[in-house]
Amino acid sequence: MTAGSETKPAPPQNHTARTYFDHSSAPRTNTDAVLVDSLRSEYPNLHLTIVPQSSCNLLTFASAGNGGLAAIDKEPDRLRWSVFSPPATRLDGDDGALAEHVKFGKFLLDWQGKEYVVFVAEGRDGGSAYPSVTNQYVLSPSVDATDRLLLAAGRWANELHGEVWVFDGGRWLKSAQLWESVAKASWDDVILDQDMKDAIRGDVDRFFDSRETYENLKVPWKRGIIYYGPPGNGKTISIKATMHALYERKPAIPTLGQQTNTPHPQYVRSLSSFAGPEYSINAIFALARRSAPCYLVFEDLDSLVSDSVRSYFLNEVDGIKRNDGILMLGSTNHLDRLDPGIAKRPSRFDRKYLFPNPGGAQRTAYARFWRRKLEGNKEGLEFPDRMCGAIAGITGGFSFAYIQEAMVASLLAIAARGERDVAVEERRGSADRVAGDLDRLSVEDRRAALRCACGVCNEGEEPDLSGLVLWREIQKQVKILREEMGDGGDEEDAAAAAAAAAGSA
Repeated sequence: MTAGSETKPAPPQNHTARTYFDHSSAPRTNTDAVLVDSLRSEYPNLHLTIVPQSSCNLLTFASAGNGGLAAIDKEPDRLRWSVFSPPATRLDGDDGALAEHVKFGKFLLDWQGKEYVVFVAEGRDGGSAYPSVTNQYVLSPSVDATDRLLLAAGRWANELHGEVWVFDGGRWLKSAQLWESVAKASWDDVILDQDMKDAIRGDVDRFFDSRETYENLKVPWKRGIIYYGPPGNGKTISIKATMHALYERKPAIPTLGQQTNTPHPQYVRSLSSFAGPEYSINAIFALARRSAPCYLVFEDLDSLVSDSVRSYFLNEVDGIKRNDGILMLGSTNHLDRLDPGIAKRPSRFDRKYLFPNPGGAQRTAYARFWRRKLEGNKEGLEFPDRMCGAIAGITGGFSFAYIQEAMVASLLAIAARGERDVAVEERRGSADRVAGDLDRLSVEDRRAALRCACGVCNEGEEPDLSGLVLWREIQKQVKILREEMGDGGDEEDAAAAAAAAAGSA
């Protein structure tokens, strides 16, 4: 290149691309009108359909494995942005990726043995100030073929694919992160009174199985349930376990219209929005009605529904609009803060379940849950079954969340010190030392010698818990938590725990 020379980009070769670039570089009024005229001139034998990308993204539909997709334009004919997409989390070593944002492009889409030419173009048309509108221009030999493609892509876009609908910031979003949490939840891991657990699961299953019964009885097919009680006692995990169970229901639940045959869990995080909480409430119930049958969750209901929007919320719950197929679940730590029109009025929230602090049997079951998690731990910590009852004995009045904190804090403290059960190591060493002399003993004497070497000289006796690192640390952490709670603890439970730890229980 000589000094003073000027490099000019190669002109677009494609007729429609040239038209788009000419149009985008000069005054214009309507991008659709310009491109439609150009496409009809370039493809006189093909049917043209215009599809807003916001309602049905054909590129995403095909890229998800539903069809073949290939760019068929040349470099001078395309306009695309490369956009950095930050990672959802860096914990797994993800550093982000580059994504492509198509401003103008031409693609060949192959779906069910038929090919479609798809132009994507961003225009700046509309009523607001310099709006961005991206449309797709679909060309095919058949109107019917295009309609079937658009219906399939539209249905796919409205379904959940390893996601949960979450309403936050004034709009519905699909959350894969919440789904990952829900997918790990199971009723097997929920520790509740068995009768209460069976009642909760039965209420949900009967509701979704009873559409015909409701219709025969001439009553609206809708229900509402409230979970209430002090925090940290299983309300959230019960919600997640229900959401997971609904995804796995067989046979599938019959639905209205073109929705999928699986109930859609929908999770309301906040009513705050740019247009006010009334707009949010309307948007929440609009999607719930379209997605029915669905499980609609309002967590911390007392905080979500304030006095200023209570009337609007109640009108959506049981006003003139139909809410068939919607099972609402509201949770609260403070039932007394809920308006009586919500908490005590039948046909809005019909059933209420109290999640109290766990009793002794439930605390023991929760300790056993932790014992199973720690089986075969590399730290060499001993966690005999008898310790479960001892833990339950010193945690009277604790919620599950407080017991969990005692366990987690204990394990972290032990890990920080690098401590192991020395007594356990010594018993193993003693067993090894006597093993060489066992050949000279009778069978009965061999068993007795091994029991004594392991610290248990009387048959059926277990080692003293006071010698175990985990038990000593749990006692310390429980004492700290009780001081934070301003609670001296239950003396009878503490005495029972001491007796169990000493081996006299």
